[in-house]
Amino acid sequence: MQPRNMSMSGVVDLAAVKAAGEAKQKAEQARAEAARTGQAPVSGARLVFDVDEAGFQQDVLQRSTEVPVVIDFWAEWCEPCKQLGPLLERLAGEYAGKFVLAKIDVDANQMLFQQFGVQGIPAVFAVVAGQPIPLFQGAAPESQIRQVLDQLVQAAEQQFGIVGAPVDPQAAGEPAQEAEAPAPAGPYDALLEAANQALDSGDLGGAVQAYKNVLNDDPANPEAKLGLAQAELLRRVQDLDPQAVRKEAAENPADVQAQIRAADLDLVGGHVEDAFGRLVDTVKRSAGDDREAARRRLLELFEVIGAEDPRVTAARTALARVLF
Repeated sequence: MQPRNMSMSGVVDLAAVKAAGEAKQKAEQARAEAARTGQAPVSGARLVFDVDEAGFQQDVLQRSTEVPVVIDFWAEWCEPCKQLGPLLERLAGEYAGKFVLAKIDVDANQMLFQQFGVQGIPAVFAVVAGQPIPLFQGAAPESQIRQVLDQLVQAAEQQFGIVGAPVDPQAAGEPAQEAEAPAPAGPYDALLEAANQALDSGDLGGAVQAYKNVLNDDPANPEAKLGLAQAELLRRVQDLDPQAVRKEAAENPADVQAQIRAADLDLVGGHVEDAFGRLVDTVKRSAGDDREAARRRLLELFEVIGAEDPRVTAARTALARVLF
């Protein structure tokens, strides 16, 4: 039996999570304050940018683990491109960070043109979690393009947990600037502190409820989301017999629930890649409700570790390979 006050030290530093959550929350408060005072927030994220072969790995593949990247293949001599390109740029501004637009000049980047198997231009693809997805070719009505983009954004969030960070389109492309003055304390500091203390002391039920109370009023609160993911994970494994769970998972590789329980124990024990790999393999060999259960648990474990962790990035890419 696992002790009630089991530690998460092998998985994630609670103090670091709290600090990261506070930083994100203060950034959101700063943006809200800027909007209230009429000052536009500054974003380091560019919504529209040119990409070449040298920068493709970082600008497209790496970025696609954080936000869907739409690719516009175009050329100067292509008349339909001159109409589609500005439309996509305008939509990137309207969607305000739900996706970013990478523009590739096919004349200057023949290798990328060939690798994507583009038959003609304009051609529009997307990359999500490192995986290319064809969207449409040729000029298309704006209503149809919006529908495709909506489906892309929804799929990126529901299947991979990838949600682009909202930005001010007027500030896109400007260099990020450090805030000189700290933002005022948020309205949930006391509640979050109580939730963190409950989590640290092993009062998992109290911690879960406290984090949910914050999220009921502030669904995007980053610290509450991370804390809730940790507390729910610990509560799931606290009464499990590790030896029995691992034996069951080893003897029944097709038992999705057994693999899910084993993945939870892997993560709590600090075996992050093992947990992620187990669930990716389970998604690959299962179907229907079982497949969806494994995929959702994988996304929940991503929340425990944090989107910026390279192990999460690698697992998102692996998940994309088995889903597409």
